[in-house]
Amino acid sequence: MQIAFIGAGNVGAPLAAHLAEAGHAVTLAESRAASDTVARALGRSPRLRALPLAEAVEAADVVVLATPFSTLATLLPPLADRLAGKVVVDCTNPVGPGLRHGLHSERSGSAFVQDLLPAARVVKAFSIYGFENLEDSTWAGAPPAMLFCGDDAPAKAATADLIRACGFEPVDVGGLAQALHLEHMTLLWIRMVRAGGHSPHLAWAVLRAA
Repeated sequence: MQIAFIGAGNVGAPLAAHLAEAGHAVTLAESRAASDTVARALGRSPRLRALPLAEAVEAADVVVLATPFSTLATLLPPLADRLAGKVVVDCTNPVGPGLRHGLHSERSGSAFVQDLLPAARVVKAFSIYGFENLEDSTWAGAPPAMLFCGDDAPAKAATADLIRACGFEPVDVGGLAQALHLEHMTLLWIRMVRAGGHSPHLAWAVLRAA
């Protein structure tokens, strides 16, 4: 699968490296030349490459948004035509002051992304943990769950494959309307770990009756 990452920091870099090592063709999109962040991310795997933003997006089947949520309103509108028809995996979270929902829980960040990219197939994924669990998802017993949602079934199937490649159990929770609940789940994790003193290697799991 041809995958482009917009954002190569704490979230994008480990995910990009995992997927590249799993055999996908992964490109890091550079919004500016000689980016230190992209250079560091490239050092994680010899399978990664970097291209200018527009070129990386144009060649991709799947585009992963791993930038701060605050950048999206400026970043995405010029890319709307290039992203038409593509799977866009939204890893971002709108976190506001006091660890509250940045859009006042009136709508999800993924709905905001879909509005900016009306012809893209948006899936919310890789969003319910901090970056520590994206670095290494090796756990004793069952793999941790990665909840995801979206309105396009083929886009979700492709995303589920990427989730498995990163070591998680994909759990489809429904349509994109569920993204708001996943963002609140993220806020719960942040409050427990960043403010409450729990280990950052805390993860959710799905248990099924025998």
